[in-house]
Amino acid sequence: MSAGPHAWNLSRTALLTIDLQNDFLHPDGAYGRAGQGAASIAVLPDRIAPLVDALRRRGGHYLSAQFTLVPGRDGEPLISPHLRALRPFLCKGDFAPGAVGHHLVDTLAPADFVVEKVAYSAFYQTRLEYIMRAVGIDRLIVGGIVTNGGVASTLRDAHLRDIDTVMLSDGCAAFDDAVHEATLVSLATVTQCLSCAEATAWLG
Repeated sequence: MSAGPHAWNLSRTALLTIDLQNDFLHPDGAYGRAGQGAASIAVLPDRIAPLVDALRRRGGHYLSAQFTLVPGRDGEPLISPHLRALRPFLCKGDFAPGAVGHHLVDTLAPADFVVEKVAYSAFYQTRLEYIMRAVGIDRLIVGGIVTNGGVASTLRDAHLRDIDTVMLSDGCAAFDDAVHEATLVSLATVTQCLSCAEATAWLG
């Protein structure tokens, strides 16, 4: 990591959220129907929305990375074996591109750019790096779900690419609060942490 975030050029900075989409958060989404959720996850869109507005006022961008299950020829989703074992309730139509469940939650919509991702990291086999180069983004503020999954993988991949990041410590969440807290500690060597309140003051 190089200069602290207060030295960043905010016009070259993007807020990147991970997986804040209806199939994860809406009561009628895939996880809601299965009774999967956490209060710490439900509050994230309202907590992050002011940061989106503040960064845009400073010339920055908002990017949304959204988990995607690619439909096969028969419409059944292509699901990796480990995910099928972990989330057996996932079915046809869940996280499908263009479906309501795949959309970014209303509180944060629309993003400036949407990145479809098929694995944890927003960098893995996606167009994220192309968008960043094309728009001139070289710093990322990251929030979303889950802390130990998509968020951690994205932050570590950014670190491997020498991209400086800020992790929103209370703008991320996991299904287990203890896992969230442990992940914050483990990521301290690859990112800098700010609370959403601290980030709001910085961006303001």
